[in-house]
Amino acid sequence: MTGFLPENPGVIEMDVIAEIRRRFHVENETITSLANAFDLSRPTIRKHLKTVEEPIYHRQNQPHPKLGLFHSQLDAWLEQEAHFPRKQRRTAQRLYECLQVEGYQGSYTIVQRYVKGWKKKQASSPTVKQAFVPLAFPAGETCQFDWSQETVMLGGAVQTIKVAHFRLTYSRQMFVVAYPRETQEMVLDAHGKAFAFLGGVPKRMVYDNLKTVVDTVFVGKERRFNRRFLALANHYLFEPVACTPESGWEKGQVENQVGNIREWLFTPIAKFEDFASLNAWLERRCLELAARPNPGQPSRSIADCFAEERRLLMPVKAAFDGYVEEIRRVSQLCLIRIDRNRYSVPAKWANTVVSVRLTANQVRMIADGHVIAEHGRHFGRDQLVCDPWHYLPVLEKKPGALRHGAPFLTWDLPVSVKVVRDRILKQDKGDRAFVDLLLMARSLGDSGLETLEVACDLTLQAGIMSAPVVLNEMRRLTESARPKPLQDRLPSMPTLTLEPVADCSRYDTLRSSRHVH
Repeated sequence: MTGFLPENPGVIEMDVIAEIRRRFHVENETITSLANAFDLSRPTIRKHLKTVEEPIYHRQNQPHPKLGLFHSQLDAWLEQEAHFPRKQRRTAQRLYECLQVEGYQGSYTIVQRYVKGWKKKQASSPTVKQAFVPLAFPAGETCQFDWSQETVMLGGAVQTIKVAHFRLTYSRQMFVVAYPRETQEMVLDAHGKAFAFLGGVPKRMVYDNLKTVVDTVFVGKERRFNRRFLALANHYLFEPVACTPESGWEKGQVENQVGNIREWLFTPIAKFEDFASLNAWLERRCLELAARPNPGQPSRSIADCFAEERRLLMPVKAAFDGYVEEIRRVSQLCLIRIDRNRYSVPAKWANTVVSVRLTANQVRMIADGHVIAEHGRHFGRDQLVCDPWHYLPVLEKKPGALRHGAPFLTWDLPVSVKVVRDRILKQDKGDRAFVDLLLMARSLGDSGLETLEVACDLTLQAGIMSAPVVLNEMRRLTESARPKPLQDRLPSMPTLTLEPVADCSRYDTLRSSRHVH
């Protein structure tokens, strides 16, 4: 009968008590027999024969004389840290170590049990539940903003992305757009996309105290907003409002939207080729979800309320250039490092300081008030982004770099140009000869590469492969038309209707006496 013995000595389970009572009342087994069978005393058997309800066992509080002197200190620490964020609270192990410094000589288990009991007691104590007032917002007045972190599959790889959320508080119209990260240029770009989607700008925008939006939090609602963000607000003429710290209910609509969007759009995991296709899909879904009833006006859809609110939004007169500017130094390799990637700059600006303007998808280098280089932005690591034309002045002095220079190894040239290049490089002084072709193409401006491609095609058709032939073809393609003959350009001469008659007698008058001296 050992199968009926309780795992914890002194604690009898209800199934054992039921078995004792059944065997006594039904099978007429004696108390002594039951005591031997269950290895219990006869008084215990008699007690359980009277037990109908499940017994409740209370654990008595064990005295801890070594901890007793430190109860007040431990309680003070626990009460003080109960208001701290969870990551800043000391664990039971850390509290035990601090008590040892104070002179405690007991074991860690006693401290751990006391801390666990204290926290359980605090959790079970009645708390004051917060009450809220239902809010109503005028049309066209307020829009709430927030970020969320989601997981998607882009290009076959699982990535963690950031999603910017916008929500008009009257119509409940939402707009979401995804980015690789949560930096300020992403915030600026998201606002431009949101206002273009909404067809206007609300009068107020409500935010958390984001570092990309708020520089300093003062008492109450007073804030010092970021200067670049204020430039955005000044451009679109909306009023920025920051919530009270740790008071998410002040923008509760967008807080709820974050959870809903995660459930509706990112569960299960969304799969797209790149951010462009993902954001195009998110925009379509925002329009489709607008067919749902408006929570504040269930008889109307979100789309109907948005059509009403859209007319009251402030118009967007011009898009904001949402860049963030930094000062960077160009290396000897004509490169600038940005976010663990390197971007090329024309060789003229090597070893100088230039201005870099970062947007959500572009990198622009500025010097002397002009854009000297422009690249698509990359968000991986240790990537080299080069424009081979930036290094052409270096090739002019060091043509041998054409063969092994990193910018030229991956240069996507037209097929005919690649064929001509490979053949010329096999000739004597072919490096210098092909560099001369590139210099000629650069001198022709934007049409230079196209002209070089046509010249290479003509050279391949002629079957005579040399750099002078290609140069000659480029000059023929670009030389201006010969001037027309002078007589072709003069206006036509007038035609005489009455030809003059020769009259030699007029010369005799010169012989008259009047003219003789």
